[in-house]
Amino acid sequence: MRSRLAAVLALGAVVALAAACGGGGSGGDAKAQTEVPENAIALVGDTPVLRADFDRFFSQAEAAYKAQEREFPKVGTPEYEQLKGEAIDLLLKRVEFAQEAELLGITVTDEEVQKRLDELKDQFFQGDETAYQEELKKAGVTEADVRANLEADLVSQKIFDEVTKTVTVTDEAVQKYYDDNKGQFTTAENREVAHILVETKVKADAIYQQLQDGADFAKLAKKESTDTASGKDGGKLTARKGELVAPFENVAFELKTGEISQPVETQFGWHVIKALSDTKPEVVTPFADVKDSIREQLLQEAKSKVMTDWVTQARAKYAGQVVYAVGFEPPAGSTTPTGTTDTGP
Repeated sequence: MRSRLAAVLALGAVVALAAACGGGGSGGDAKAQTEVPENAIALVGDTPVLRADFDRFFSQAEAAYKAQEREFPKVGTPEYEQLKGEAIDLLLKRVEFAQEAELLGITVTDEEVQKRLDELKDQFFQGDETAYQEELKKAGVTEADVRANLEADLVSQKIFDEVTKTVTVTDEAVQKYYDDNKGQFTTAENREVAHILVETKVKADAIYQQLQDGADFAKLAKKESTDTASGKDGGKLTARKGELVAPFENVAFELKTGEISQPVETQFGWHVIKALSDTKPEVVTPFADVKDSIREQLLQEAKSKVMTDWVTQARAKYAGQVVYAVGFEPPAGSTTPTGTTDTGP
C-alpha cells in the first residue's frame, strides 16, 4: 500500500493527465530556429518543459521500481526509451493543460492543494505526518513535488468539469438503455442446491447409496467432493438458469426440494445433487429502481467522450508549437509527440 501511495503522491497528476489525454501527442512543424533553453527538454510555444521535472520523474520512477524490487531499465534499452518517451509526453501534456486552463479562466489555489493533500494524508496515513514524510523520503519525492503534482491534478479535474458541464442525458436515452439491456437488470430463475463431484460413476454410485442409507450430505461433500470450493461449505451453491452446464442444470431444477438425484455426468465428472430450496422465479428489476444508476452511467460515458474530443482538439492545437532539445526528440515513426529538434548551442 505504501509504495503505491508514493506513486500516487509523486506522479498522480501526471498519470491523471495521461488518462485524460489518451493516446497521441503534440508536436509538428514548429519553427526550426527556435532554441530550447539549456534548462529545458522542450518548448511548448514559449513555455519550457523543464529538465528538472524530467529528472525528477526518472528519480521517482527509479524509487518506485526499487520499492517493487524490479530492475530499472538500462539506458539505451527499448524499455528505457519507452519510459523516456512517456515521461516527455506526459510533461508536455501538463504544460498544455496549464495553458488551456489559463484560457478557460481556471485557477487552483494553495488552499485547494492543501485540502487535497490533507485528504491523501488522512486516507493513506490516518493523518500521521511522520509516516507521510518517511514515505516521501523513501520514494525520493519532495513536498514541492507533491504539491506541484496535486495542483496539476486539480487543474485536470477542473478542466474536465468545465468542458463537460453542459453534458446531459435525456429521459428517452435512459429508457432506451433499459429496454435494450434488460438482461443486465434480470435475476435469473434460481435455487439453492448442494452437490458432490467425483471422477467416476462407481464412486458416485457409492456416495448416492450412502446418502440413501442416511449419510449426512454436507459431511460427505466436505470429505469426498473434488469441487473443493463448494465442498468446504457442504457442497452448497446457487444454481442459476443459463449459467450451468445443461445436464447439471436440468436435474438441479427438476428435483423436488430436499430430493437427492442419482449420479449425473457432465464434462467435469459425476455429480450427486441435492435441492436445498424452492426455485425462485426470474425477476426483472423495475425501471424506477435503476433509472438513476443508468443515467449516471450514461452521463459519465457522455462526459468521457466530450473530454476525449476536447483533448484531441487541444493537442492538435499545439501540434506545430513543440520544439525538442537534442536527445529528447521522439523516434521516427513513434506515436509520441513529433516536432522540430532544437539545434542547441
